[in-house]
Amino acid sequence: MSAAVLTPDLCIVGAGSGGLSVAAGAAQLGASVVLVEGGEMGGDCLNFGCVPSKALLSAGARGLAWEAALAHVREAIAAIAPHDSQARFEGLGVTVLRGWARFTGPRELAVGETRIRPRRVVIATGSSPAAPPVPGLETVPHLTNETLFEPRPRPDRLLILGGGPIGIEMALAHRRLGCAVTVIEAGRALGRDDPEAAAVVLEALRAEGVEIRERTSVARAETTATGVALIDDTGARHEGDALLVAAGRKPNLDRLDLPAAGIEAGPAGVTVDRGLRSSNARVYAIGDAAGGPQFTHVAGWHGGLVVRSALFRLPVRTDRSPIPRVTYANPELAQVGLTEAEAREAHGDRLEVIREAFTGNDRAVTEGETAGFLKLMAVKGRPVGVTIVGRGAGDLILPWVLAMSAGLKLTALTGMIAPYPTRGEISKRAAGSYFTPRLFGSPWPKRVVRLLSKLP
Repeated sequence: MSAAVLTPDLCIVGAGSGGLSVAAGAAQLGASVVLVEGGEMGGDCLNFGCVPSKALLSAGARGLAWEAALAHVREAIAAIAPHDSQARFEGLGVTVLRGWARFTGPRELAVGETRIRPRRVVIATGSSPAAPPVPGLETVPHLTNETLFEPRPRPDRLLILGGGPIGIEMALAHRRLGCAVTVIEAGRALGRDDPEAAAVVLEALRAEGVEIRERTSVARAETTATGVALIDDTGARHEGDALLVAAGRKPNLDRLDLPAAGIEAGPAGVTVDRGLRSSNARVYAIGDAAGGPQFTHVAGWHGGLVVRSALFRLPVRTDRSPIPRVTYANPELAQVGLTEAEAREAHGDRLEVIREAFTGNDRAVTEGETAGFLKLMAVKGRPVGVTIVGRGAGDLILPWVLAMSAGLKLTALTGMIAPYPTRGEISKRAAGSYFTPRLFGSPWPKRVVRLLSKLP
């Protein structure tokens, strides 16, 4: 008996955020869709990433006990899972195959005995934790984001290797759940972010009892009688009964046999153009598989672009929209566009930097939470970057994402009516501060006022 052959308009490999966005959009537009997933529906974000990590942070903030916190994580995943489920997508008309896909040629894939010959392919396989080249680490029991949320005893002492957003967020969550936490970072913690803003976050973590050791390289890892030990380059030992490795990720491409389809790829992911096409023009790659910023919202955005390109043959580009990012610590740190250092390098003397502290925001004062600030980078009346550190920064960044995506001038923010008292007023105030020296520091407005006052 010959193997089944499917000939859909689209074959999507990977049922994470990006793949599901493409599948739902394409199916509802009438395209025939095959969706292939060898792991869990919902991918990393639902099962091992955004959802469980934010649920654990919430549990820590509410002071839940360890077992209740892990139960809350499972409940959050279960509540969201139906939206990403196989049943839902089959209800949309998508053919869902559970298995691992591999290319057998430029125009064909195989999933077990099933052959797929689609018009277009979308690689949306995401990424997995990458272990740094630390001697001994391969033999030391350690956690990653893929095992961190499984039922397990609470560690008394947690070591975290990596001071990026994942490491910092999980340090906060575990500290609030009663663990002693040490973060070890080879460079600067939150090194991609504005140093002044990162310092506010790190100071708050240290105030809660998290030990953060920056610019500390790990020379080797060892298993001990009670857990694990990391020995740094000075010879100092850092011991714990559990180790979380949060030091980078790698794209999930190994199973696909990309050379069989003539698809070029590197360590960062599939090589794509600005329209997300690979070296095989029939094949797109999105999200983490495409080597771009590793965020769920980027994968979802990529998914929408691919639907436009693959189904409507419309030109799309990924280099025209600013990508926001948030570290969900306490306080939160949000960024869109260029940081101050990046903006100074790009724009030189044309750049103006406006800084507004939450100490001047009435809502922050009434709440007694004034830590943090908004930093606006502007060139010729337009924002080129915004950094916000403070309570709710992830929500407060949204109007700036809109302004930069739409190419709005700062007058769009100064002209809006902001409800009082809200933390969001800080954005209008920052935009207004750009014009303050122009309005009050120049003699011309005063001269105009004096002239007009003489008229009847």
